[in-house]
Parts: sequence; C-alpha cells; structure tokens
Amino acid sequence: MNVIELNHPLVKHKLSILRNKKTGTKKFRELVSELSTMLCYEALKDATLEDIEVETPICKTKGKRLNEDNYAFIPILRAGTGMLDGLINIMPNAKIGHIGLYRNEETLKPVKYYYKVPVNIDKREVIVLDPMLATGGSGTDAISMLKSSGAKNIKFLCIIASPEGIKKINEVHPDVKIYCASIDECLNEVGYIVPGLGDAGDRIFGTK
Repeated sequence: MNVIELNHPLVKHKLSILRNKKTGTKKFRELVSELSTMLCYEALKDATLEDIEVETPICKTKGKRLNEDNYAFIPILRAGTGMLDGLINIMPNAKIGHIGLYRNEETLKPVKYYYKVPVNIDKREVIVLDPMLATGGSGTDAISMLKSSGAKNIKFLCIIASPEGIKKINEVHPDVKIYCASIDECLNEVGYIVPGLGDAGDRIFGTK
C-alpha cells in the first residue's frame, strides 16, 4: 500500500486523547491541528531546498530555503479545514484551495458543491487534507478533480485511515502517497471507521 503511518510516541499519545468521546471541542481542535503539523513534517521530508546565503550575528554562512510558493494546501470541506492551521503555522505562505464534498448518507457516495483552487496548480505540490479517510470516495474524487485542473504532484494527509479507503485511493490514484496517524481496523455497516473517533467534522465544529 502506498501509505505512511506515523509511528511516534507523541502521535500515539495525542491520538488516544483525540479518540476519547469525553474530549471537548477546544481540545479536539487543538489535537487535530497538532497531529496535522506532525503529518506535514513527514510529508515534506522530500521537499526541495534552495541554497541561500545568510548573515548571522557572527558571520556569513550558507543556508537552505524552502520555496513556500510551490505548495498548495487543499482541505476537503468541511472537516479538512480543521487541519489547515497545523500546516499554515509551519508554512504560512503556501496557497490555499477548497473542495466542497459531502457524503450522501444513503449511497455513501460524495457529492460536490464547491471547488476553488490556486492558479498554476499544475506547478505546485498539492497536499489534500481530510481528517478521516473512510470509504475513500471523497478523497478519490477530490484527487481526480485536482488532476483535471492539471495537478501532477499530490499527497493526501489524514488523521485516521481505513484499509478500505487506502485501497480505494491506491487503486484509482497509485501515484498519490497517503500520510496518516493511524490505520484503523475497518468500516462499519454505515461507513464509519472502527474504532475511529466519530464524526470529525461534528467534533471539530461542535455541531453534535
């Protein structure tokens, strides 16, 4: 499977708090942001750096620079926006787009209602954000839309992934690497991840 699962004590610790049904909205948002930052660190391990010269208080020296203009973060609405702060904190000049998809509760298939991405998307590394990779329908469709706009270098970041969702994206988009904090057991009969953490959007925005 083209997926990287973060195996770090801090990730496991924070994920356990995130899963807890007693964790409140404020703490839940903070944890999603923190875990998203950790996922971004991992996803950018292969980032291209430019040589620069900097002057310290002591002398001039050689340094490295990451061109933030080359990156675009694309959250899938609405839950994906909960991951955005964690990435913007470490790369504030990256461009931001949005893809609006919701799940039809009868068919479990995604329905598109909004699509806006940065110009020159074909020249940027694109990182798609969605806390939960469940059936893989929304993620697969979002990636297909981005490819239709010319995007070639795409990564997918999520907090929790199901084996079914990973399989779906791998089959349709084998070139897209998935980064997650946990690969969970399976989907239940209504398409929710087990053990999961419930509805990430509702818990981020306090709507339930």
